[in-house]
Amino acid sequence: MKIISLNVGRPRLVMSKGEAVSTGIFKKPVEGRVMLRTLNLDGDRQADLTVHGGPTKAVYAYPVEHYEFWRAELPEMELPYGIFGENLTVEGLDESVNIGDAFRIGEAEVMVTEPRMPCYKLGIRFGRADIIRRFLQSRRTGFYFSVLREGEVGAGDEVKALARASHGVTIADIVRLYAFDKRDAETLRRALEVEALPESWKEYFREQLKKAEP
Repeated sequence: MKIISLNVGRPRLVMSKGEAVSTGIFKKPVEGRVMLRTLNLDGDRQADLTVHGGPTKAVYAYPVEHYEFWRAELPEMELPYGIFGENLTVEGLDESVNIGDAFRIGEAEVMVTEPRMPCYKLGIRFGRADIIRRFLQSRRTGFYFSVLREGEVGAGDEVKALARASHGVTIADIVRLYAFDKRDAETLRRALEVEALPESWKEYFREQLKKAEP
């Protein structure tokens, strides 16, 4: 497991449907060592902090293995690392990671917190609105890390497992409960017991559980 590309970007104004929109989704690979802090990487910022960023979404990771799928799906597009808005293009990690799994990357330590849910700004980045639906349906969402210990990271760094959460609730489970199997009461209950899952998700799942229970 390792970092293939480290990508950062600051918010910029782009035109969407005749209106100027501020977005930080335009990330580009950078060389050298970059400090990973509690809220983001140095040189990286989020535009709308009501839905992006914060301690549970400090850094976004996307599996490099998914790029092959998307190149087959979108052969007409160039897909450079960072196009999904990810900070870390990672090898050897995917949506089978558990919420709460911890890893060391370079000098930093991070913990898996939640999947990435696509918003309209992904459509802006790709220049096509259908990518939002296709992204979610693919279940290739990537995932966010919180930062347990700040430190420098860089492309080529090994990703070392520190702790595997015992509950077995994965990123894939959260995506499935959100978009595909909203009435799986058993897994909803398990997800609600996961300490590392952000409270916003738990609020949503409590409402789903009310609908799922007889």
